[in-house]
Amino acid sequence: MAYRDSVSSSADQPLMLLHGLGITADLNWGPAYAQLGERFRVVAPALPGHGRGVRPWPEFSLERCAYHMVALADSLKIDTFIACGYSMGSLVAQLLWRRHPDRIAGLVLGAASRNFLGSPVERLVSSLAPAFAVAALANPLLRTLRADALGFGYLTDVDDESRSYVHAEMRHTSMSTVTAAMAAVADFTSHKWIGDVDVPVSVLVTERDSLVPPGRQMKLADAIPHAIVITVDGDHGVFVESPTLFARKVFEACQAVNADPPRNSRRIFR
Repeated sequence: MAYRDSVSSSADQPLMLLHGLGITADLNWGPAYAQLGERFRVVAPALPGHGRGVRPWPEFSLERCAYHMVALADSLKIDTFIACGYSMGSLVAQLLWRRHPDRIAGLVLGAASRNFLGSPVERLVSSLAPAFAVAALANPLLRTLRADALGFGYLTDVDDESRSYVHAEMRHTSMSTVTAAMAAVADFTSHKWIGDVDVPVSVLVTERDSLVPPGRQMKLADAIPHAIVITVDGDHGVFVESPTLFARKVFEACQAVNADPPRNSRRIFR
């Protein structure tokens, strides 16, 4: 498993960064590495099937992602850590608490939801996801297509250099992994148990998100009574469109969890 591990002499709680579907840790979290590294031991793994030098993973599973992250923590001799996930990575973070609660010191959930079945487009993807997954196993073409074939609809205001970087990073992941991951995401729901989370939580809400509506993100926050809400003015691709702002808000969200805020309170930071 490929990962980035950075330790600062002043590092506090270990922080595991979990990236979104079809992208890489560097693309998702790169703008925030330097600032986060001043306070945390930052571990930024590639989720299975994603990133450089990895094989496609047409049997993608969010539960197995969570297992792999715990195995990585074991190999690095990390006992407990803050799980910080973005989009699909936020689902893995939720499952880490669900499956391995003794290992999770806090959750940071960015562009997150309790499921991804709310909109008509999401329901359509969900209905097609099983067929996508079967095709990923059976069709050699999907092993040659890369994640950048999805397009960049959520990037509306970036220069050519940034767009080329996104293209290059997404080309590291096979479409067979992406289609299987889409099926796994479509099956996920934390409605019945997310309110039981008993560790500090911050929810990073992308206020202009065209993929995960902000209202759905707030419903996740509302389901966790002690969650701190931190908003960022951006779409789903804010980590590319406004990297400095994204880095500052991610650091703020991680700091809020690391400070172990009082329970049963709600604070919103803009």
